This record gives sequence, C-alpha cells and structure tokens, in this order.
Amino acid sequence: MANILKDKVIIVTGAGGGVGEHIAKEAARQGGRVIVNDIGKDEAGNFTAESITQAIIEAGGQALASTANIADWASAESLIRQAVDNWGRLDAIINNAGILRDKIFHKMSEAEWDQSLLVNLKACFNTSRLAAPIFKEQMGGALVHMTSTSGLIGNFGQANYSASKMGLVGLSKSIALDMQRYNVRSNCIAPFAMTPMIMAGLPRKTEDDEKRWRIFERMQPDRIAPLACALISDAGKDISGQIFSVRGNEIFLFSQPRPIRSAHIGTQEGITTQAVIERVFPMFKPSMYPLERSIDIFAWDPV
Repeated sequence: MANILKDKVIIVTGAGGGVGEHIAKEAARQGGRVIVNDIGKDEAGNFTAESITQAIIEAGGQALASTANIADWASAESLIRQAVDNWGRLDAIINNAGILRDKIFHKMSEAEWDQSLLVNLKACFNTSRLAAPIFKEQMGGALVHMTSTSGLIGNFGQANYSASKMGLVGLSKSIALDMQRYNVRSNCIAPFAMTPMIMAGLPRKTEDDEKRWRIFERMQPDRIAPLACALISDAGKDISGQIFSVRGNEIFLFSQPRPIRSAHIGTQEGITTQAVIERVFPMFKPSMYPLERSIDIFAWDPV
C-alpha cells in the first residue's frame, strides 16, 4: 500500500465496475478509506459494490459497501452519514455514477430525458450538497465529477447525456467558486474508457460505429484512476474549477468558454437586426465552430 491518500475518507459512486471500480481500488491502494457505492447487481443478483469492497479488503485496503441510490436525496444522505459514522469524517467524493439513455433527439421521450438528468446531474448535486457542510466545518474537501466530451464537444443521439454532463461542468465550477473560502475544490474529468456502460450504448451498425469501437477498445478504464486520486490528494489542493480528460496514456486540460471575437456596431441606431445580418455574421463566420463530434476532434489513435 502507498500513502498518497493515507487515512482520507473517500466516497466513489458508481464503483461497482468500470472506471469507478478502478478509482476505488486505486484510492484504497494509496491508503484511503473507501466507500464503494453502486446500486448495480451482477448476473447472480449480488450487489457489485459488495464484491468490489471484498476485493479491496482482501488486497489489504479499507472499504465499506454502499447500495444507496444517490439520485434520491434521503438515500444520498445515508451514504454521507455512513462515511462520518464509520470513520468520523469525509475528505472527498468522486461522482462517477452515470447512465446512458441514447436516442436521436426527435425520438427521445420525456422519461429518457428525465432519467438521464436525474442520475447524471441531480445525483451529483445531492452528494456534493450533502457533503458541503461537512467540508465547510473541516475547512477542506475535494470533489471530482465525471463529465463527458459528449457535452464538451458533442455526439449524435445523446442530447440528454450531453446536457447532463455539460450541466455537471457548470455545477463543478459553481461549487469551486462558492466553496473556495473553505478550502473545498471541485474539478471535472471527461474519461475515455471502454466500460460496460459504454459497450451497452455504443452501436455497431456502420463503419463509423466500428471505428469508434476500435478506438474505445484500446482505452482501458484503469487509466482514469491516477488522475482522480491525484486531484483529491494534498498535492491537488490548489487545483479547482478545471476540466481534465484522460484518453489511454494521454491527459488533457480543457479550455473553458471565453470571448474570441467582438463586433462594435458604430451606427447611429446602434445594434439593428440588419446590421447583425450584414456585419456581425460575416465577421464572426471564420471563427465559428463547425458541427463536430468528439471523434472528429480526437481523431488520432490513443497512445
């Protein structure tokens, strides 16, 4: 066992498999005391959180299992209370739990929209908000939220997922600003990884689909864990409000929206509809972003 996260109490949501499982195991390997949260079950009907917890303990780590549904406020509260009741404090939450409900926009149902926003965004608000008073009293804490390039850049058939993941970026930045005075930091990671959730939602109907499969198959979920653990370590105490991405052996720091062009309408009438059409649109057009998807921007093979 290493000591980078020695004695820190860490909640990892969605830790019953995929990216979350590897984050939980790495956090424990680094000396953290981990609550493995997941509502999923394996084929035999057993909670995956319990099997991951057992694996951590057998490897010499400290862990507890949680099957709390964090999309529900009261259940999320029980998860936070579990950390404090058992270990007396809470140092970090890695909001990794998420779902895919892909559907082309004009066919998407209200239920598919609502469920995605509930699990991918509100659940992260629940855990973060419930931990905030604890972090404030301790004068310290760390949050890491899993966003997606589907929101940061775009993808087909993921309006609900993209909106929830982009909303998570706004939530993280607001937490970072509001909680800065209490030494609480909040960051996002957009992970590229072949996980059961991705495999279930990734079609294989066209050559373009097959290309995405070949890329994702090369990106293992364990590559996300080191960055997540580094961000909640003491070495990450001055890093907040940032957006990172991990793709194979590459780590990226994402830009954030800032003005790139301005137009001053120097007419007596000020800004008019006609002036926008005749002057602003032509001025801005060379700087406008094309309708690209994540795979268009990350067009090279993972390393």
